[in-house]
Amino acid sequence: MADHPRARPLSPHLTIYRWPVTMATSIVHRITGVGLSAGGLLLTWWLAAVASGPEAYQTYIGVASSPLGELILFGFAWALSYHLVNGIRHLAWDMGYGFDKGTANGTGIAAIAISFVLAIAAFAIAFTGHGGYNI
Repeated sequence: MADHPRARPLSPHLTIYRWPVTMATSIVHRITGVGLSAGGLLLTWWLAAVASGPEAYQTYIGVASSPLGELILFGFAWALSYHLVNGIRHLAWDMGYGFDKGTANGTGIAAIAISFVLAIAAFAIAFTGHGGYNI
């Protein structure tokens, strides 16, 4: 009988395991879902500020227009865009389309790219004054 117990095999861990696109997009989908809940609080604050009058609204705008506020708002816009686009991808899967490895990887990469384009477009529209943002 040996004095030391046999070394057990180690499972791969996140630093050495290569993430498949579908795994990464699934994890990001869940994270953006949680982020959307937090973003809902921002929308609630905005609605409460609008309903409370000009002083409360200016406080909200002061925070939202700060660099950190704009970064958070961009993150919320991206999370919303990603969750929408990836949700459409999941609907296609629910109908039985796109399960082969190449298609699943391609649509995952496309979902990420399209979501960034949508979020950047939303901010470009807002910062150019369209949609009533800078009135």
